[in-house]
Amino acid sequence: MGARRPSRGWHRHAVGGKWEEIGQLQFDFLVSEGLTPEHYLLDVGCGSLRGGVRFVDHLEPGHYFGIDRSAELLAAGETELERAGITGKRPTLLATSDFAAAQLGQSFDFALAQSLFTHLPFNSISRCVAEVGRVLAPGGRFYATFFASPGPRLRTESMPLGSGIPIDVHLDADPYYYDPALFSWLCEGSDLSCEYRGEWGHPRFQQMLVFTKQGATSP
Repeated sequence: MGARRPSRGWHRHAVGGKWEEIGQLQFDFLVSEGLTPEHYLLDVGCGSLRGGVRFVDHLEPGHYFGIDRSAELLAAGETELERAGITGKRPTLLATSDFAAAQLGQSFDFALAQSLFTHLPFNSISRCVAEVGRVLAPGGRFYATFFASPGPRLRTESMPLGSGIPIDVHLDADPYYYDPALFSWLCEGSDLSCEYRGEWGHPRFQQMLVFTKQGATSP
């Protein structure tokens, strides 16, 4: 028996589904934060371009860069770009497992990690923040979503998301929750600062963080 072929549209479910809703949500959010066509955007854990298709269309040619550990998802994302007729916008997609964005040879005004920290242990998050911080332009901002622990800080129990969503989040298993204060602590002594924005309209209650590179005024 041959290998089972993935179903059409598998890549949309592989990144968590809600393709149109969350793709539009992240696009609208970054535009409200000041993303304009001339900016350079790094999409970290871009997957099959749920938000990337909208960002590529919005940005000037060559201004969108997406990285993900899955070459298969990136290839599926390229089919989404073809379907949308925007391959001529020359996005750059890179498969990497260690967030090594410096090899792209570009600095960025904006970076985004949508639904990434929710699946990473804290040491991997630390590597991600460090690597993205290296390629942010002065004043550049890195937006990242995560599940926030309601406390206390030494909480160990799993936590239901609630409102009919059949997902529990955990201290030390995927999907993870984190105390928001950890991220400010992580940035101490570096050229990054972290602001906890909290609620931003995500249907599964992911919260928003903003890491800012010290330097010029944010874009």
